[in-house]
Amino acid sequence: MNAAGQNRTFETGELLARYVSGWLCDLAAASAGRFAVCLSGGSTPKQLYQHFAIPPLAARFPWSRIHWFWGDERFVPHDHPDSNYGMAFEAFLSRAPVPPENIHAIPTEGMTPEQSAAAYEATLRRFYGSGTLTPERTLFDVTLLGIGDDGHTASLFPGAATLDERVRRVVAADSPFPPPRRLTITPPVIAAARRTAMIVSDRDKAGIVQRALEGPRDPHALPSQLALGGVWILDRDAASRLTPVPA
Repeated sequence: MNAAGQNRTFETGELLARYVSGWLCDLAAASAGRFAVCLSGGSTPKQLYQHFAIPPLAARFPWSRIHWFWGDERFVPHDHPDSNYGMAFEAFLSRAPVPPENIHAIPTEGMTPEQSAAAYEATLRRFYGSGTLTPERTLFDVTLLGIGDDGHTASLFPGAATLDERVRRVVAADSPFPPPRRLTITPPVIAAARRTAMIVSDRDKAGIVQRALEGPRDPHALPSQLALGGVWILDRDAASRLTPVPA
């Protein structure tokens, strides 16, 4: 389902953030009806999300039609510094005219991780309107993803059993990084996006970006390769080890 596109490289993370925020705004504005965005966590997305609430771009977003979801979440309260929801809320959801009913956060309090995953799966099923994902119909219009130092994306880690999940849309996951418990969408959900964008702005990620884009294809070893059907949007540092494209 993912729409493939040319990878894009920008000189700085700031230019990357400006481009992606404008790109997303243009897609939403050109759409008809509701528009669903699946957000990522991490430092690069935070810089991007801050642009959503900055005039004049903020005035162009069709806020009433955009629904915001998350690809993964740390199993911590929403006001915890590690919360992906909390980061997005501080960066733009609390600063832009976003209808509260359009914010679909992953619940993390008063339940177990497994109960949290089941609750968010129910949210996705209600929004989609069906119990089965079909190739003819997308779940998210845009899914934003990031890449970890080990090649993970969302909270799908190398070698994890969650990479073989084909039925459930959201699962609880163990993380080798703190905090240890996570919630994550599964590979079928990534595949059910109309557009997927891998956003990377970090020289420390240059090696893993090169492995994902130029190495053997093995999503079990490099889950970020689940996003190879979409566009990878990089700053110059993150792209510094890629083989130059012939002129």
